[in-house]
Amino acid sequence: MAKNDITKVYDFLKEAKTYYLATVDGEQPRVRPFGTILLFEDRLYILTSKTKDVAKQIATNSKFELSAMDARGRWIRVHGNLVEDNRKEVHIAMLEDYPHLKSTNSAGGENTHTLYLDNVAATIYSFEEEPEVLKL
Repeated sequence: MAKNDITKVYDFLKEAKTYYLATVDGEQPRVRPFGTILLFEDRLYILTSKTKDVAKQIATNSKFELSAMDARGRWIRVHGNLVEDNRKEVHIAMLEDYPHLKSTNSAGGENTHTLYLDNVAATIYSFEEEPEVLKL
């Protein structure tokens, strides 16, 4: 992902605060709200717990799509693969960015699960402008 475009995706998701992550559970799509996004070492990361169904779904099929809307009525769609990266330094960075999660997650903890977005494609849409395809 081009550095400027990865920043655009990060800023959009950070501003939106909540995005909706879709995974696959067998033949059934599953969608749930997420609120963590971290830009670390030029990669975007999310956080979940290893015991959640979403982690099991990603382990079986790493493909994902997410979507969010900003206050101006634009929306973003991002898809690709999620890749596990449970290095302690990633956990630390995530928990520093989201300190309220320290009560349920710990850096290097056996349930803390961080994943980065890989093979990413992203587009920002608006009813008033042409779609902005981000260069990945």
